[in-house]
Amino acid sequence: MPVKNRFAELLPEITEWRRDIHENPEILFETHRTSALVAEKLKAFGCDEVVEGIGRTGVVGVIKGKSNTSGKTIGLRADMDALPILEATGLEYASKTPGAMHACGHDGHTAMLLGAAKYLAETRNFDGTVVVIFQPAEEGGGGGREMCEDGMMDRWSIDEVYGMHNWPGLPVGSFAIRPGAFFAATDLFTITVKGRGGHAAKPHETIDTTVLASHLVLALQTIASRNADPVEQIVVSVTSFETESKAFNVIPETVTLKGTVRTMSTEMRDLAARRLPEIAAGVAATFGGKADVNYMKGYPVMVNHEEQTEFAASVAANVSGGCEEAPLIMGGEDFAFMLQERPGAYILVGNGDTASVHHPEYNFNDEAIPAGCSWWAEIAERRLAG
Repeated sequence: MPVKNRFAELLPEITEWRRDIHENPEILFETHRTSALVAEKLKAFGCDEVVEGIGRTGVVGVIKGKSNTSGKTIGLRADMDALPILEATGLEYASKTPGAMHACGHDGHTAMLLGAAKYLAETRNFDGTVVVIFQPAEEGGGGGREMCEDGMMDRWSIDEVYGMHNWPGLPVGSFAIRPGAFFAATDLFTITVKGRGGHAAKPHETIDTTVLASHLVLALQTIASRNADPVEQIVVSVTSFETESKAFNVIPETVTLKGTVRTMSTEMRDLAARRLPEIAAGVAATFGGKADVNYMKGYPVMVNHEEQTEFAASVAANVSGGCEEAPLIMGGEDFAFMLQERPGAYILVGNGDTASVHHPEYNFNDEAIPAGCSWWAEIAERRLAG
């Protein structure tokens, strides 16, 4: 079936919710206003249960179908948090919080799932239970992990879980998905290079940490170019090079490097975690210095389950007339934690020709709302068909 007529009717109301959330962005677990708004609306829709404080500031709503002979429960998840970015859209509903912005479309995800929840609570045309999940701290905080660690999956006996993200460059309201590894594991590292500081005019009396660290930045690229199988996906990026020196004529005692590693398999992730400190120690020793490495594992690879991906794609095709195969994405997504707990799938919905996510001029495209709402609603109705 195509986009549900009910969502065309609800579009002005859902758009109003979305723009209100956009205007009032909240970062990581500080989604207090957004969480309260979500809980208030779920209660107004007539959800059978609304629970706040899951994963610190997450919200869960429970909607029971007209019957429950199936005994099945489907989870539908949206993220709520914004990014620490100064908005540059010039919109009349632009962020009122300096330095915070919905630059990834989580305002749209939340609004679409609220729209689907309203429809499902009105119709209840399914056999089983739908759990709508509103998650904080996707942007680096691991809110999905914390909701799982709070026992969400077992507490509501969730059998499968489905998520969605808007995607600039994909036509508005169209969909793309792929089975298996989809979004990358996202690890972080800090390397503190230690040498002997001194006067820049007397480098022979120093162990020059800037030269050492510069060689190290280049040497780390050999993890991808010389240690990893060329057909594997791996990115090693040094994103920060800092010294304590502010002077033109001082060789600093220490240099700190920061960066990220992105991988699509456990093997490549383990390879990077092993080789990075080995290379750092070797390069540092070559120059007579030392390197202290802190390698921090972040989100795991997000892996779509094959059966659920095929089902999600068929629903998308019914809604929009087709569903493309999505590319591998080296960005991270903490829906990975939920997909480790339960089978499910994650899909992309087109945002059209807009600025990319995490850009100060990005804005969620409200024209995508009916398609996104329809997909979530039909996931529930078809998966829980009586």
